[in-house]
Amino acid sequence: MNPVEFSHTVLISRVASGRWHALEDDLVVGRGEASHRPDGRLFVSIDAWHGAAFEQLAEAMLAALPRPLSTVVDEADLDLTAQWQRAGFTTRRREWEYRIPTDPRDTGLGPILPPPGVTIKAFGSAEEAPLRALDRTIRNEVEAGPGWPDMPAEVLASPGLDPSNCAVAAQSGQYVGLLRVATVTRLPRIGLIAVRADRQRRGIARALLAHALGALHHIGKETASAEVTESNAAATALFEGIGARRTGSNLELVLR
Repeated sequence: MNPVEFSHTVLISRVASGRWHALEDDLVVGRGEASHRPDGRLFVSIDAWHGAAFEQLAEAMLAALPRPLSTVVDEADLDLTAQWQRAGFTTRRREWEYRIPTDPRDTGLGPILPPPGVTIKAFGSAEEAPLRALDRTIRNEVEAGPGWPDMPAEVLASPGLDPSNCAVAAQSGQYVGLLRVATVTRLPRIGLIAVRADRQRRGIARALLAHALGALHHIGKETASAEVTESNAAATALFEGIGARRTGSNLELVLR
């Protein structure tokens, strides 16, 4: 596609659907990308060498893309946050990042047992059909309640359900809760803890967490990570109650 000139030295070019480059003296000095999350929201990101490249990429992208637009930034990155704010973005929510010990002696979860009548199925032992049935139930409850915008993307990735990454709570022949762990990096990440609405506040989530962290500790993983929306008081209390510590925060910014 033809580049659009913003200054004597920087050119902005849309190189593909949802992708832009900033060029200076024939060198790429910035990249911008737009992609849809599973819930349909459109997220943008910009990686630029200097402020002028960022501003010109943002101008080109925002002119070409529909509203609303979202982006996620590390709250500690004050320069990047300010750049998005100058482009018109405002804060929609904050997510706390947690580092969680896995040793039962540190978490206090060693003696935790599931509630009466509930059994925990280990990673890799869940049957796919009832797992997907639980996933559909959780989706329906989210849609009827808080909606998707404040839910982690992992909730939505139904095609990616993998029993090897899921620990499951079962009761009366049905799956009533699950915990999913992502292990694509050296630090395992707890991506989702979900319990059916009619089985909540019974200790099932805590039992799932005890099982998952114990399993990670058994294979030599000393810590895990998780992200919790600031407004989720129950999840915050759950993690902080087992010794998790905050290591940072991300902001989701939106342009409407």
